[in-house]
Amino acid sequence: MVTQENIKDLQTRIDNLFTYLEIEKKQVEIQNEEEKSADPDFWNHPKEAEILLKQLRTKKKWVEEYQTVKTQFDDLTVLYDFFKSGDASEEDIENQYDTALKFLEDIEFKNMLSNEGDDLSAVLQITAGAGGTESCDWASMLMRMYIMWAERQNFKIRELNYQAGDVAGVKTVTIEIEGDYAFGYLKGENGVHRLVRISPFDSNAKRHTSFVSVYVYPLVDDSIDIQINQAALSWDTFRSSGAGGQNVNKVETGVRLRYKYKNEDTSEEKEIIIENTESRSQLQNKEKALQLLKSRLFEMELEKRNAQRAEIEAGKMKIEWGSQIRNYVMQPYRLVKDVRTNHETSDVDGVMNGNLDEFLKAYLMMMGQKKES
Repeated sequence: MVTQENIKDLQTRIDNLFTYLEIEKKQVEIQNEEEKSADPDFWNHPKEAEILLKQLRTKKKWVEEYQTVKTQFDDLTVLYDFFKSGDASEEDIENQYDTALKFLEDIEFKNMLSNEGDDLSAVLQITAGAGGTESCDWASMLMRMYIMWAERQNFKIRELNYQAGDVAGVKTVTIEIEGDYAFGYLKGENGVHRLVRISPFDSNAKRHTSFVSVYVYPLVDDSIDIQINQAALSWDTFRSSGAGGQNVNKVETGVRLRYKYKNEDTSEEKEIIIENTESRSQLQNKEKALQLLKSRLFEMELEKRNAQRAEIEAGKMKIEWGSQIRNYVMQPYRLVKDVRTNHETSDVDGVMNGNLDEFLKAYLMMMGQKKES
């Protein structure tokens, strides 16, 4: 039963949201920026114009979402008055309360994604570990899981590079997930994902353990200026494999970018390698590979800044092979458990079908609490 106290608490949270989101300030900025965009000379500087329009869209979305939850709350208070006079049912009140509460929680959660880069699209790379066919099959299962999650968010998905396993599954795949805050949501997925199950590839039906590495980084856009040392760049071309028509298979349209740089802390020479086979055009593949390189360099810069915040980052697990973050157990019992947050569920099928939100929220809540402490 929804009580007067529940409604009062909801109103307090919505009032706080007005302050946290600086709605009044955003409304003034929206008006000013709309006036700028209406200027006949606005598009004389296309790059700056695109940046301003992106910022304008973001501010408008925050204001619209606040106004939506405010309207939902107003409807709830009216409905509650009807309920007290006998003109609305208890079920009507509960349904409206649940609708407003869920929408409010979604806005509060998104407001946590305030770090630099959180609002960008994401590039997700999945790589099978040791274990041959079993590990490649696990990589393809994770690929399906993330694609289904992205589809639930109405994000656009684009496959940038795909290398099939020798027997089944995938050795490595890189996908672009385009949508607001895609990186912010997925950044906690970095690390090793461990699967325990009875292998369908084992005639003796023995239990197997497989490992797959997931690496997520933000996809930079024109609003972020990343400098590339052209002298450190080199290119290879190769024939793309898999479906794509005669041109893809017979012409060297696939590109491999190599970028050498020096680690400023250790002076060690390192190399970034990016492969792209998305398009039938080698030129387009090169352009995309350069964008992915800028994205990797941007992610490295973010990591460097984060590392300087010693107190915040003291308890953060380093992202490297072996930093197991989540266990997926399918036999002898069924359990998915995140080893960092201890969040777990027995709904393995739900998770594998893209129901990841509770795990993503648990990680972001944990990191938010570390910042506050």
